[in-house]
Amino acid sequence: MIITLKKEAPQKEVDKLHQYFTDKGLNVNMIQGENYNVFGLVGDTSHLSERDILANEWVENVQRVAAPYKLANRMFHPEDTIVDVGGIKVGAGQKVVIIGGPCSVEGEEQICRIAQEVKECGADMLRGGAYKPRTSPYSFQGLGYEGILDMVEARKQTKMPIVSELMSADKIDEFEENVDLVQIGARNMQNFDLLKACGHISKPILLKRGMSATIEDWIMSAEYIMASGNPNVIFCERGIRTFETYTRNTLDLAVVPIIKEKTHLPIIIDPSHATGDYKLVEAVSLAAIAAGADGLIVEVHDHPASAWSDGAQSLKPDRFQQLIEKARLVAKAVGREL
Repeated sequence: MIITLKKEAPQKEVDKLHQYFTDKGLNVNMIQGENYNVFGLVGDTSHLSERDILANEWVENVQRVAAPYKLANRMFHPEDTIVDVGGIKVGAGQKVVIIGGPCSVEGEEQICRIAQEVKECGADMLRGGAYKPRTSPYSFQGLGYEGILDMVEARKQTKMPIVSELMSADKIDEFEENVDLVQIGARNMQNFDLLKACGHISKPILLKRGMSATIEDWIMSAEYIMASGNPNVIFCERGIRTFETYTRNTLDLAVVPIIKEKTHLPIIIDPSHATGDYKLVEAVSLAAIAAGADGLIVEVHDHPASAWSDGAQSLKPDRFQQLIEKARLVAKAVGREL
């Protein structure tokens, strides 16, 4: 970190700042010029806030040389992290993982039926929402624990790991006992108490990007989980909110190579929430694999018109199978496989 002081800064204030950073365990290299004094801080500066430093009236500018995240940073962990989800390896080089299933669990018969369908199509894991964060309080909110148990039954029948969204820390024991991959949704990406709680569980975390989050915001949320003790984090890009209204969100595919450059963690794409339109899901999915994504999480429903939530963005099983067949060709073209 480089800190530039104003040229009129009194020596007393310069010395106070020098001592402050030394007390933080940092090595302070000072460069004295004719117009400015500059501090070069060497050490772990992730706990320092640029805003707090700039609050000092004698500080002109603060610039980070390295990113504020450490555990997620590829600089300190050059090898790719492979996350094991119930025996399925995510981020394991060639393998592109496919997760499929309905937006909402609507009952045991429904989720078990769709689970069998997506498995036959080639899916590796089953997704399903038991607790649903909805914009309207009058919309279907999910079946709750009953929905989780329905997914457990689907796992017994298909042997596929299950993925579901955790919305509050009071349900953590329930999820740790039953769910293979715990999803943190876009609305909770910066729920820091929940993120810290997820750091204390043994199950891997699927961390979705917030609606208006920068890439650094997103990585720092992963850092919260990892700093609390859980290194098994998978990023999930689901589109961000922009001025465009044709699609539900705006998918940022550039984030795939950026995440792989900046971090060692896997990243998957959610084309369903990114587009909000089943007709666009296939094209976006193929582009995501070409860009280097480690997997897809796709909403699949055998009767989208009567789905309890998000039917408009759900693929029917036959279209899901077509997507997977095409995805295999794209994966092969970029040296990967489904």
